[in-house]
Amino acid sequence: MAKVSITVNGTVHSANIDPRTLLVQFLRENLRLTGTHVGCDTSQCGACVVHVNGKAVKSCTTLTVMADGADVLTIEGLAADGAPLHPMQEAFRENHGLQCGFCTPGMIMTAVDLVNRKGHDLDDHTIREELEGNLCRCTGYHNIVKSIAAGAKAMAKPA
Repeated sequence: MAKVSITVNGTVHSANIDPRTLLVQFLRENLRLTGTHVGCDTSQCGACVVHVNGKAVKSCTTLTVMADGADVLTIEGLAADGAPLHPMQEAFRENHGLQCGFCTPGMIMTAVDLVNRKGHDLDDHTIREELEGNLCRCTGYHNIVKSIAAGAKAMAKPA
């Protein structure tokens, strides 16, 4: 067993885990944060994207022990319970950036990371390139791209 201590959505969690435990398993099974989805287990679909120390990572190929001491942000941590949605979440809602919703948490976490890295004025080409590691099986990506562009602009406005 390995002892880990990880801050998830602002709360410190310590646990003894099997060293082979994937971060997505720890989040879903140990912490019951089921917004992070398992779509492929091979790092292809992006449904499992979370932020580790401010950087988007695919939690299905990240060992929990690799996140020991880290700050992890999941989709549940973007907006506090009862608070307004994060601007990117609101943009997805307003611009119909989802259909079944399975890929949406990973898309949103990837989009927030994209804005943090590349700024608030994103063109369609840049957004589509940056979404290469995220798959949506329901849409043609048009409304996802539109949502990310709108969310990026909204994130620039003071809260």
